[in-house]
Amino acid sequence: MSIISTRFAGTRSVLVELSDLDSVLALGALLEASPLPGQVDVLAAASTLFIKTDGWASAQKIAAAVLALELGSAPADAGSLVEVPVHYDGEDLAEVARLTGLSVEGVVNAHSQQTWRAAFGGFAPGFAYLLGENQILNVPRRDTPRKVVPSGAVALAGDYSAVYPRQSPGGWQLIGHTDALLWDLERKNPALIRPQDRVRFIPSRTSLQVAPAQSAVPASTAPAAAHGTLLVVDPGLQSLIQDLGRPGYGNLGVSAAGSADIGAASQANRLVGNKSTSALIENLMGSITLQATGDQVLAVAGAEAEILIVPVEDDEFHEERLLPMNTPFALLDGETLTLTPLGEGLRSYIAVRGGIDVAPVLGSRSTDSMSGIGPAPLTRGSLLPVGAVHGAHVVGNPEPSTLPVPDEDGVYTLRISAGPRDDWFGDAGLAQLTGQVWKVSAESNRVGVRLALGEGATPLARIRSGELASEGVAMGALQVPPSGLPVLFLADHPVTGGYPVIAGVIAEDLGAAAQLPPGAGIRFELIDPHAHHVSHAARATGSRTL
Repeated sequence: MSIISTRFAGTRSVLVELSDLDSVLALGALLEASPLPGQVDVLAAASTLFIKTDGWASAQKIAAAVLALELGSAPADAGSLVEVPVHYDGEDLAEVARLTGLSVEGVVNAHSQQTWRAAFGGFAPGFAYLLGENQILNVPRRDTPRKVVPSGAVALAGDYSAVYPRQSPGGWQLIGHTDALLWDLERKNPALIRPQDRVRFIPSRTSLQVAPAQSAVPASTAPAAAHGTLLVVDPGLQSLIQDLGRPGYGNLGVSAAGSADIGAASQANRLVGNKSTSALIENLMGSITLQATGDQVLAVAGAEAEILIVPVEDDEFHEERLLPMNTPFALLDGETLTLTPLGEGLRSYIAVRGGIDVAPVLGSRSTDSMSGIGPAPLTRGSLLPVGAVHGAHVVGNPEPSTLPVPDEDGVYTLRISAGPRDDWFGDAGLAQLTGQVWKVSAESNRVGVRLALGEGATPLARIRSGELASEGVAMGALQVPPSGLPVLFLADHPVTGGYPVIAGVIAEDLGAAAQLPPGAGIRFELIDPHAHHVSHAARATGSRTL
C-alpha cells in the first residue's frame, strides 16, 4: 500500500492519489485521528483522498507531509456495526439475478450474508458507498438512470451497495428498501452509516414503510424576540439565510455551502458591527422588501441596488429616503426597506446588527440549496428574529464596493491555477481555456456557473480516453463534462465529481465569480499559485523587492 502522488486542486486543496482503496482508508483513518495543521476536511474516494485546507501555505505543507506518513492499514473493526433491515422487493432484483447468474434467493443471500464496509460518502448527505467482502454482486449501473429513486431504496452498482437516504435521481440497480432513517438531523450523528462503519443487511419478513424525505427547516416559527425581527414582505427571486458555511462534513456527503460571495457578505456584517460568522440574507438580483420590528441597524453590500426606506404610514417626522450601498443605516420600528436592482452584480447581502438568529444546523445557519439542509428559502411572511447584541459591536464606516470590474470590452477576468486533472487536456487544452472568452449560461445557480461559448470559442477536448472515478472537488473547480463546456463550482457544489477538473479559480476571485450574471463574458488567466501568494504576502507586509 502506498501514496502514488499529490496534486494541488486550486490553492486550498490537495488531491492524494493512492495505490488502492485500503490505502485510501488507511490514510483517511490516520488524518481523522491526527489532523494535520490547516486541515479543514477530508473526502475519501475509490483511489484518492481529497484534503481541503485553510490556505495555500497549509496546502503546500500538507502535500509534503502526507508523502512522509507511514500508512499501515485501517483497523478492520474501525467504526460501528450497523444492522439495516431490508425488504427485498426491488424493481431490479430479477435483472441482478440474471446479470450475476444467481437465483433471486441467491442474490438476497449474497447481499445479506456478508459484511459491507462504508468506504466513503458522497452524492448526498447520508449516502455511503459500501464495499462487500467479495464481488459476487458486481453489476453495472442501469443504461438509463431513473429520474426518481425513492428514499430508503437499497441498491447495487459495480463493487458497491448503498441505501438512498432521500428521494433523488439515480442509476443504481434497486434490490429492496428499508425504513431505517439514513439521515436524521435530530440525531447527534445525523448519518446512520459513517465512513469506516461495518454494515449487515438483515432480510425482513414484514412489509416495511419507506420513511418520508426530510425537508428544509422553516426560517422561523418563533415569536418575535425582545430585540426585534425582520418581516419578509416580498422575498424577490430568491432570498436565503447564509453565513460562512459548515465545513468538515464532506465525508458525510454534506457540502460546506455558505455565502457565495464571502467578501461581500463579510463586508455587510462588518459595516453593522457583526462578526464575519453572523447569519445574514443573500438575495438574488437585489430585489427584496423587509419590515422592521424594533429599531434595527442594517447594511447592504454586493450587487448594486437602490435602497429605499418607507416610514410607517402615520409617521409625520420621517420621510421616504434613499440610502447608499456599503454604508450602515437605521431601519426604525415599523419602517420598510425595499431593494430595487440597478444592474451591477448578481447577489446582494443584507446584514442586521446582531445577526439573524435562526437555529443552526450542523453548526451553521446557512441554506444548502442542493441538499436542502439549513433554513428554507425565505417566503412572503417569513419572520426573522434578530440576535442579541453582546459587547462591542462597532458600526463601520462606508466602504467601496467589492464587485468585480470588467475590461473595456465588458469581459471579466478570473485567475486560475492548473489541475488537478489538467493532464486530461494537455498544454493545448489549458491554452484554449485561457485563450478564448466564455459566457455565463442562464442555467447557472449556487451549485455552479455553467459556461457557454463566447464568439469564436470551441469546447474543450480531452486527450485521454476512459472515465475518471469520482473524487473530491472544491469550490472554484472547473469541471469539464464530455460536452467540453466547463462548470465552475460555487458554494453548494457536490462534494465529489466524476469529470476531470482542468483548473481551479483562486480563492481571492471566487466572490467575483459568484457575482457574474447570465450573459457575462469571462476570460481565465493562468497563474503560478506559489508566485502569486509570495507576491500577495509581500504586499500585505509592506515588503519591497530591491
